[in-house]
Amino acid sequence: MKIELKKFGTTLISRQNGREAFAAFQPHLTALGENENLELDFDGVITFAPSWGDEFLSPLLKLYGSRLMLTNTNNPSVTATLELLEKINRESFKRKEAGKK
Repeated sequence: MKIELKKFGTTLISRQNGREAFAAFQPHLTALGENENLELDFDGVITFAPSWGDEFLSPLLKLYGSRLMLTNTNNPSVTATLELLEKINRESFKRKEAGKK
């Protein structure tokens, strides 16, 4: 399953907005197959704050671990936030180059 994060906006900030986005997204997770990866595409995201990421990505990392794949993470805001979240969670996000399967 592939999700384009820009559907939540191009400026992903605030803990409250991240929490609301995760709550809105949760019903879609029921369609994810047992062995299917969850791919989050950061294409088009301009600003990605640690607070939003912690509310949205951290629970997904705990739930899906290595099945959570991130693409288009080259934006400096995205990169910095992901590095901080990896330190906080003591677990790395699996990144995939765009266009590769």
